Amino acid sequence: MTAEEIVMGGYAAFGAGDMEALSKVYHPDCKITFHANHALGGEYHGFNDLLGNMLAKLNDAWPGFNLSVDNVVSNATDVVVFCTFTADGGISGKGVHHFVVQDGLEVSFDLYWDSGYWGEHCKI
Repeated sequence: MTAEEIVMGGYAAFGAGDMEALSKVYHPDCKITFHANHALGGEYHGFNDLLGNMLAKLNDAWPGFNLSVDNVVSNATDVVVFCTFTADGGISGKGVHHFVVQDGLEVSFDLYWDSGYWGEHCKI
């Protein structure tokens, strides 16, 4: 599988709510950095940390949270995903996810968006 196929498989698993399938695309030591100045911003290490301390809290922070993929740019190891994020109450914005894939697993994942805007609307 290509790096892009691995990453997009992760988005499909996330969209389906299949956290077990999503966990399988992450290297055990994957470094995830949410570049944001709000309650969920920071650094996570491995999928379980990401799941328990960020993903499990998304709907509490932004009820009705959803993302859609707008465009994908990739090479053999790097995948950049341009996204639109929405939540209840008309909250909407753009962001970028950058993944590095090695040996069939995501080894790093950086999330970028307008943290000030989303921080103002964060409910946790």
